[in-house]
Order: sequence, then C-alpha cells, then structure tokens
Amino acid sequence: MIDWRSAALGAWRGARSGPTVTYGLIACCVLLFAASPVSGLGPGHGTGDELLAAQSAYFQRWGVIPADLTQGGPRALLTPLTALFVHGSWLHLLGNMLFLYVFGAMAEERMGATGFGLFYLGVGYLALAGYAAVHFDQADSEQTLVGASGAISGVLGAFLYLFPRSRVTSLFPFLFFLPLRFPAWIVLVFWFALQWLAARSAGAGPGVAYLAHVIGFALGFLYAWARYGRGDKVKPPAAATEGESQP
Repeated sequence: MIDWRSAALGAWRGARSGPTVTYGLIACCVLLFAASPVSGLGPGHGTGDELLAAQSAYFQRWGVIPADLTQGGPRALLTPLTALFVHGSWLHLLGNMLFLYVFGAMAEERMGATGFGLFYLGVGYLALAGYAAVHFDQADSEQTLVGASGAISGVLGAFLYLFPRSRVTSLFPFLFFLPLRFPAWIVLVFWFALQWLAARSAGAGPGVAYLAHVIGFALGFLYAWARYGRGDKVKPPAAATEGESQP
C-alpha cells in the first residue's frame, strides 16, 4: 500500500531543495496564462468578438507597446516586467517553459536562487526594452510584445558560458526530428545564429521578436562572463543534461 502522506512530504521536500525559482517561474506563467482570456479556459471572458476584445485588452494592459514605453509613463515602464508572464498561446507558453525547465535548473544552482531570480527579471526587462527602443518609431511600434523569451534567452546565454560541455538531447526538424545528443555549445550557438539571421530578415508587423532573443542571449552570456570569469567555469556533472532544443 502506498503511503500518500509520505509521498507528498517527499515531493514537497524535493521541490524545496530543488531549483525553486525556476519551478516558481514556470508555475506563475502557467497559472496566469490559465486564468487569462487567451487560454480559452475561463467562460467568463465570453466567446467570439467578446473574447477577442478581452484578449486584445489583456495584451494592451500587460504587454510592451514600444511607442508607449518610450514615452516614459510609470505604468508603461513596468510592462517589460509584466510582459514576461504573459503568453500569446498554449504553444508559445509550452515552448518557453520547456526551455526554462531544461536550462534554468543548472543556471539557478550555479547563481543561487536570489541571484538567478534577479538575473532572470533583469535580463528579461532589458531584452524587451531593447527591442522596444529599436522599434519605437517603426511601423510595428503599436504591436504588443509579450512572453518570457527574452529572459529565457538570457538563461541560454549564461548556460552557454557556464556549462558549454554539458550534453543536450536535441530535435532537429531537418534531421527528421531524431533525438541527437550534442554539447550545449553546439546547440546554443546554432540556436543563436538562427535567431540572429531571423532578426535581420524580420519585417514589420506581428510575429516573433527575434531581436529580443538576440539581446537577451548576449546579455546573459556577457553577465556570466563578467560575473564568473574564465577561471570559474563549472565542469559538467557526470549525469548529462537532458532536454529538447528546438532551434
């Protein structure tokens, strides 16, 4: 017979001793998305045009609008933080949370819970603000920017510096989605190159904010380099890091 009380207590202790900030960020993003009109789970948001209006108002309230951010209003200046917990779809949410789950735990262990939390919020803020600064006077300056991608890109950049030899199981579409294991530096450099090329060719209008990914990744890598230095890198643990990368 299973002792459910002991099992629950063991799970609770494991969560407390694990990457609490990483798990907490994932939980916050999932819960906030589930409660939002974008998830489609709340009947109180209505249907049809009413639901679309609620979704638009939600993004306008909590997302980053480049044209508004540059005007310097107090509420607008907070939106690069609130936008980190807003996602545009289930696929958007799950993709970001997968990357945070795979790469966040080891980064948090190295930086410490408080340091990792401040790093995540700071890099995420700067990545979205940097994107807004570039686009504030362009055709897409009224488009709303949401998502944790900038902050998570910063985590990837820091991970590349701290754990370049850790092996990551990746799925590459052009290789028929075969799970292949590569050192983290190969996967992450390849991912960054794709984001850079996409940012250079991205046009105006709705889409993926590749430039925010590039800014976040560069800031994360530079922070790890400046904070931990050449002689303070971490050797990969005996058990290789597992996860999926979607370049």
